[in-house]
Amino acid sequence: MTEQKLLDFIKNQNIAAEHIVFQTSCHSVEEAAQSANAKPEDFVKNICLIDDSNNLVVAIIPGTKRLDIKKTAVVAQSKKLRFATADEILERTGYPMGGTPSFGYPAAFFIDENVIFKDIVFSGGGSQNSLTKISPREIERVTKAKIANLTKS
Repeated sequence: MTEQKLLDFIKNQNIAAEHIVFQTSCHSVEEAAQSANAKPEDFVKNICLIDDSNNLVVAIIPGTKRLDIKKTAVVAQSKKLRFATADEILERTGYPMGGTPSFGYPAAFFIDENVIFKDIVFSGGGSQNSLTKISPREIERVTKAKIANLTKS
């Protein structure tokens, strides 16, 4: 059901993206890389956060990097950010943790500067068994994301 919601959004918004469903899990970057026969460097993680005004903030970072929450708070102009719970992610995005796409729901989006220059990335596909193949510039266009340094060195 969540995959169809994402497919409808992609179609209705004329997003240049490919939705891929697998028989295997794509919950972690490692599992997703195996499923897609790709490298972990080809993936992004969509880290869902809650700011000090209770708004959803999504940090889109390389699959092989770790989020620097303090840097992200500065960029998001929030005194404090916290990681969203699995229930909050589902409630606010309509997608499960581990399958959350990089677009398709209301949030403040930020893309790490290490992601934006890639030609194509794999992102969550709406379920733990699906991915979206998309250009980071297309994610930026669709979400009106800000580009920033969001990861730990």
